Amino acid sequence: MTLYRVTQQIDFCYGHRLLNYEGKCKDLHGHNGRAVISLEGEKLDERGMLVDFTDIKRVVRGWINDELDHRMILHQDDPLLPLLISHRQPVYAIPTNPTAENIARLIFDYAEGQGFPVVEVVLWETRNSRAAYKKS
Repeated sequence: MTLYRVTQQIDFCYGHRLLNYEGKCKDLHGHNGRAVISLEGEKLDERGMLVDFTDIKRVVRGWINDELDHRMILHQDDPLLPLLISHRQPVYAIPTNPTAENIARLIFDYAEGQGFPVVEVVLWETRNSRAAYKKS
């Protein structure tokens, strides 16, 4: 089977902290992250494209910029969440610990929910550390 693949990188800044963790990541801190979104399919459209990069940019990058960029991504049960909200700090709450793995899945699920044929999202948390979520 022949597959076409397109990939787009999206850079964004975010903060988080991990609950039930004993290392440095238990404290609030930030990252300059990079999401690498890969899409695959067997057929190209009438323009000769699997997906237009502009569509990925508009939809997925737009969502990341609006919802995740320069925000604290926290577990919905994080005891700091109400305090940050009461001080009108930009937060994004998720139902899981905001690990790189779970943030990669969050982006994957959003892109897939928007109809993109996403097969993998890699989240570079630092220039040396990455986590991925992909379809099996």
